[in-house]
Amino acid sequence: MAAASTPPALLAACWTSAGDVMPARGPATSPVPVRTRIEAVGRTGYTGFGLTRADLVVARDTIGLDTVAHLLRDNGITTVQLEWITDWWTAGPARQRSDAVRRDLFDACPVLGVDNIKVGADDDGTAVTYDELCRGFDELAGLGRDAGVRIGFENTPFSHLVRTTEQAITFVTDVGHPNGGLILDIWHAFRGGTPYADITETLPLRYLVGVELDDGVAEVAGTHLEDTFDNRLVCGTGVFDVPSFVRAVQHLGWTGPWGVEHMSIAHRRLPVETALEQARDAVLACFASVEASPVS
Repeated sequence: MAAASTPPALLAACWTSAGDVMPARGPATSPVPVRTRIEAVGRTGYTGFGLTRADLVVARDTIGLDTVAHLLRDNGITTVQLEWITDWWTAGPARQRSDAVRRDLFDACPVLGVDNIKVGADDDGTAVTYDELCRGFDELAGLGRDAGVRIGFENTPFSHLVRTTEQAITFVTDVGHPNGGLILDIWHAFRGGTPYADITETLPLRYLVGVELDDGVAEVAGTHLEDTFDNRLVCGTGVFDVPSFVRAVQHLGWTGPWGVEHMSIAHRRLPVETALEQARDAVLACFASVEASPVS
């Protein structure tokens, strides 16, 4: 009898354990204490934990980052991910706000042992050139290297210029900074029309910082922002063909943790531990499907 394979390491992205909080619309912080979240993430078998800057600041100013670090270790969390920095290419007040976010996140990195920070290029209507984005990301990746943390760019339909996964792969490889790369989210790959085989053919493994799994229906409901935050399904219950995506990423040689990013109206109504369990079980079922039907 063949030995059972090792289960994949799973990272609970920040919204997966945040409870009833709506990204970009409020409230700004999770109603669930960080201790409760970390303990729930650990109990449900995840080895990675994600946190937003807003919730990081609350934790820092209440129980302290040293206590957070102890909680992470005590609950078997070995990978920590922080987010979100935008406006890193700008000047003036927007850049000042961006730099304040960056300082809070970077200051936490050595204490919490942060693996990567997710960043984006949120499109607020202010003009920016592709070259300006490239220079800004190169600078940010260098600052991250000095802070001991990788910088992962995540494309969205509401990004400046870099909206699809194909464009994001081109972007991070054009910049070419060894400390900067891509957060590869199946949601944005599917919504942007990216064939999963193209990821395997065009993304060098050295530029892959993180991977995120979820599922959804075929058509966008509402705006892209509403769809992204309100309509995600647990893996295997939509049309994204999660096993094919997993196979493509495995073919690249990815051996890191698999982020589980679940955001939906229904998800936010669940007790945090129940939400984590449902998302975990769905992901593991997809990996079992991959193992049961390997591509020859």
